[in-house]
Amino acid sequence: MKRAIITPDKHFPYEDKKAIKVLCKAIELVKPQIYVDLGDTGEWESVSHWQWKKKKRPPLEYQLPFVHKEIEAVNKGMDIIDASLDKAKTKERHFCEGNHEDWLNRFVEENPYLAETMLVKNALRLKERGYKYHRIGKMLKIGKINFYHGHHFAGVNHTRNHLLRLGGNVMYGHHHDIQQSSITHIDGVKSAWSIGCLKDMRAEANEWLGNRQHNWQHAFAIVDFHKNGNFNVTVHQIVNGVSTVDGKVLDYK
Repeated sequence: MKRAIITPDKHFPYEDKKAIKVLCKAIELVKPQIYVDLGDTGEWESVSHWQWKKKKRPPLEYQLPFVHKEIEAVNKGMDIIDASLDKAKTKERHFCEGNHEDWLNRFVEENPYLAETMLVKNALRLKERGYKYHRIGKMLKIGKINFYHGHHFAGVNHTRNHLLRLGGNVMYGHHHDIQQSSITHIDGVKSAWSIGCLKDMRAEANEWLGNRQHNWQHAFAIVDFHKNGNFNVTVHQIVNGVSTVDGKVLDYK
């Protein structure tokens, strides 16, 4: 049997530091053979198209210092998790690109004279870190379950929408909430999981919400894979910087 830890949206540098500490403790405890990052690892507000909806986009030379600063911040965030993966000797690592990462790629494509080193896979040194890079929207299949960022289908019951449209097992992030749906097909049960987020959920860290109430939860998942490809999923919610894994309490302290 192989174990995998799956992590959703961190949005560095707006991560929830307590949740990240709990995640790192879980990695070092479980020592997974596989690690999957579901994307939106960075916030990438420096290249967000949303901020220019009501105001004129500034010259490139004004934007670039902010972009470089954010690249540095996201790398520092990944360094924290990678340090725990190194301690756990986790060899198989996957990076499933999110829609926020795609903002950075589009920014580089719109300014073709920028160096390719600014593309996500290069800016985050994914090859050097030992990650296999999966372009936005591409499914990563391990055993009998698919992984991707989670932006294809929405709605209140987005896990059910994923099942109805995809017809197979899938796990994703993007929506920031914990949700599961299952459907029994003629060839067995198929399930979809949305596994929350790891970002700072406070209003002051999400001013774009305009103080609207969200439905987000902190979590990560552990998937146990059997030799025949079957699997068991456990979603571990983190509440106020505390979770439990394999009967052990993990906190941020």
